[in-house]
Amino acid sequence: MPLDNPPLVVIVGPTAVGKTEIAIQLARRLDAEIVSADSRLFYRGMDIGTAKPTEEERRLVPHHLIDVADPDEIWSLAIFQQKASQAIADIRSRGKLPFLVGGTGQYIRSVVEGWDLPPQPPDPRLRERIEAWSQTIGARALHEKLARIDPDAAKRIEPGNVRRTIRALEVIFHTGQRFSAQRRRSSSPYSILMLGLRRLRPELYARIDRRIESMFEAGLVDEVKDLLARGYSPDLPTLSAIGYRETIDYLQGRMTMEEAKVQIRRLTRTFVRRQANWFKEDDVSIHWFDARDGVVSQMEELIILKGIVYDF
Repeated sequence: MPLDNPPLVVIVGPTAVGKTEIAIQLARRLDAEIVSADSRLFYRGMDIGTAKPTEEERRLVPHHLIDVADPDEIWSLAIFQQKASQAIADIRSRGKLPFLVGGTGQYIRSVVEGWDLPPQPPDPRLRERIEAWSQTIGARALHEKLARIDPDAAKRIEPGNVRRTIRALEVIFHTGQRFSAQRRRSSSPYSILMLGLRRLRPELYARIDRRIESMFEAGLVDEVKDLLARGYSPDLPTLSAIGYRETIDYLQGRMTMEEAKVQIRRLTRTFVRRQANWFKEDDVSIHWFDARDGVVSQMEELIILKGIVYDF
């Protein structure tokens, strides 16, 4: 049966659940291409610390929105939404099935729910004042200020994400309206099939621990050294990402390597819990699958059952 809108398969789940491997296997079966919805994968030179798909994996299945910016070119949610729409249209124009894959909840929801983002342009002077305020009181205190003004916006922004906190406050102070109230929803232009991947929390945490060890063994320290040697400031928002910030602290003598690993593990667990707020297991719009042997076939069967692959 023909779908009302062009189909889009969305694959979500927490960090280290296995989205990359499973999405690639599924895409190869269904002649699909992958649009990344992981905000850390946009940036060139940040490969190991982001668990970016390897060149071999990207040869198996075309990937979009990976390595599309330098670390000092900050991609906003609005830019992502525009580029994701263009990538999905490009994939469909070549008769392929688009997959949107990632764990960045805000980015996924902006596409799935058709967010109409506030058209408020940046206010450089106001932003500079808020940035100076942040440096005076600290990132956590700035986030607490946002939480008092706009609790809904604060819930959607990690306390350590200074860039998004500043942007939310900038829009609030400029418009006099809550940032969360300015994000409107319109109908999605796609027929969405959302597939969620999950693992038991102890298993997921064990995979996270192994991934962190593998990152250091693969050369995370050298990757960060190279980024700094190329002139990228350690204060860039991109280099505040989990794994990079702690490695910089290690290189600058503020932590031992073991302390850095412990901090990365702690922050990644916290991030996983925040991801769960975006993708709840009781969300009826998401079809959940246990990430175990046979899951690719199960997901393929559901996609076929929903008539997605016959809409070309």
